[in-house]
Amino acid sequence: MLQASTIKFLKDLKKNNNREWFEKNRKVYEAAKADMAALVNAVIAEFAKKDETIAHLTAKDCTFRINRDVRFSKNKAPYKSNMGAYIVAGGKKSSLAGYYFHIEPGACFMGGGCYMPEPDQIKKIRQEIDYNWDTFKAIIQHKKFRSCYGDLDKSEGMSLVREPKGYEKDNPAIDYIKLKSWVATTPLADSDLTEKGLVKKITNAFEALQPMIIFLNEALYE
Repeated sequence: MLQASTIKFLKDLKKNNNREWFEKNRKVYEAAKADMAALVNAVIAEFAKKDETIAHLTAKDCTFRINRDVRFSKNKAPYKSNMGAYIVAGGKKSSLAGYYFHIEPGACFMGGGCYMPEPDQIKKIRQEIDYNWDTFKAIIQHKKFRSCYGDLDKSEGMSLVREPKGYEKDNPAIDYIKLKSWVATTPLADSDLTEKGLVKKITNAFEALQPMIIFLNEALYE
């Protein structure tokens, strides 16, 4: 669970996203950062019972900086108004498919997958889905996956308009072959953030996603 003060900090930061305010509230930020780290470590410890490849990780390996890179962005706000953690064997900079949860009041979610992979990785994943469509279909149609995520994210920008070169329109897997990222997410209510069951809620969502993560990583590194 998170402390109410961490949620309040993120809400206040969203309203006061400037360096002067941040420096005045740095101690509050440091407390929120430590609180988030404790949550990430608890999630790692719990989910490592299902996935031993992450057992060596710590929050530092998985948690993103709060500072934004504004060099190429029209939005010059210096800080993120969220805290997030990408949990995967190679850490947050890994190109492996992995698990993610996002803490942002009013917009929290959990899930994961393979987001914006490199062109050669996209090619491998598409080929794997094509060659092993029955296996992939069984994963994304499994009761546990469906009840948690519904489907992969097919929102605007996540998929090609046309089928990629080498694939036909009538390919039964075409909707998933056309994807550019293979990601599934499910919302996390703000009310859950300060509840004792938060760690279990997150790891249950990760468990429902685990077969897809394994499939994607086998495609990438077989």
